[in-house]
Amino acid sequence: MAAIGVSILLTITIGLLGPSAVVPALSGPSWQPPYSLGTQPAPHLVIALAALAILLGGLGLLAALHTLGPPGSPHATSRSRLPDPRSLVLLGCLSAGILAFLPPSGSADHLNYAAYGRMVTLGLNPYTHGAIDLPGDPIADAVEKPWREEPSVYGPIATAVQALASWIGGDSLRLTIFILALVNAAAFIATALLIDRFTRHDPAKRLRAALLWTVNPLLLYQLVAGMHVDTLAIACMVAALLARSRPVGAGVLLGLGVAIKVNAGLVALGPAWELRRRPARLALMAGCAVAVVVVGYAIVGPEAIAPMTRTSKSISHASPWKLVQGWLQAIVGTGSAYRGEIQIGSLLLLALIAWALLRLAARRGLLGAGPGGELGAPVVAACLVVAYLFATPYILPWYDGLAFGLLALVAASALDTFVAGHLLVLSLAYLPARVQEVPVDLDWLSKVLRPQLAWALLALTALLVVWAWRAAGPARTPPASAAPPP
Repeated sequence: MAAIGVSILLTITIGLLGPSAVVPALSGPSWQPPYSLGTQPAPHLVIALAALAILLGGLGLLAALHTLGPPGSPHATSRSRLPDPRSLVLLGCLSAGILAFLPPSGSADHLNYAAYGRMVTLGLNPYTHGAIDLPGDPIADAVEKPWREEPSVYGPIATAVQALASWIGGDSLRLTIFILALVNAAAFIATALLIDRFTRHDPAKRLRAALLWTVNPLLLYQLVAGMHVDTLAIACMVAALLARSRPVGAGVLLGLGVAIKVNAGLVALGPAWELRRRPARLALMAGCAVAVVVVGYAIVGPEAIAPMTRTSKSISHASPWKLVQGWLQAIVGTGSAYRGEIQIGSLLLLALIAWALLRLAARRGLLGAGPGGELGAPVVAACLVVAYLFATPYILPWYDGLAFGLLALVAASALDTFVAGHLLVLSLAYLPARVQEVPVDLDWLSKVLRPQLAWALLALTALLVVWAWRAAGPARTPPASAAPPP
């Protein structure tokens, strides 16, 4: 808990210090939020602080999850020494609120969000234009390389939020970002309160849920301080799973989540599986979800689909599939990126991991499966999302937030450790997740360390498959002890 607390304080400190190698500068009147001390800290210092925040946060989270252990484990004494869940929820929500008033850190994606909203208010289509198409604009000029020419890959609801923030912020980048940060922090806190309410009847589950989401230092670093739009999609999907007894409301929430970020749609397969024997309710829920998505994309136009399909063929530098791409190019030739073959391979891997996890859940009651191996919506959704995160060729640290939101709704298992380790490795790989302001002597972080950490993700993926396969096998009966000699 000390490591988690220090990690959160370091994340807050990075934002408080002001513009740096991990905190993009924001133009606009200094009296407007977000606020900072503006100390201009050295790049090496803030990157070291970020690395320490990630390491302490990740190791502290892993240790806390190990201390909790499964029900009936020998960790009961240690568990009783952990803070009260309500204290952790309060700490996490307070930290998220504080971070909303500090400049976002860890990446520069929020500058793209502001530019896309600005385009809408100026009558430009963010799905066909990039920041480069608004030369001299005080908002668009802040977008950093190599993203200046990139159109939006986000859904119409995300674009609507960005446009609202731009309409309020006007020519002030600071105020535009602050409005986006408030919405983002509100979504994180709302998710925390929903999860806490869902687990309130079981103190152990409530404590674990708070560790996985609300006071998770890696999520506070990536989702809140980093201000990524994924937070909004996660809030919708968690709310949809908790409201699935009301098909209309759950369907609308599912549609909103997909209309923010399309890959969140995997969660919808959870309620679909649960309602497979109730076709009328399933049709109602699916109809509402599809209606929201269709209306949203009808408003922004079909141009919004092309950027998403292009991104789906990308391979991130820390992905194990980048290693596979290099092997193929070394063996067959460098004339092709082999993206089609890698896409097929990733889908096969996704199916393998999902099948292994669902098989394990059904056979062993993992994640809280019901009697007879009946799999509820949260269990199915969690298995599918985890499989996607471990199999997709394009993965970034903040994508893991969706898995944590879903795992907080299901029972404890070793899957918690796998996902926490996955986020820890990815967070280190994308330190810092910027190109500008990074000293030349730290280029090794992105050019050497990031590709090497793909090996760690590859090993973690292999271990996940082996664990799921072996844990789902027949229980081993210990051999009978030999009879004592006469």
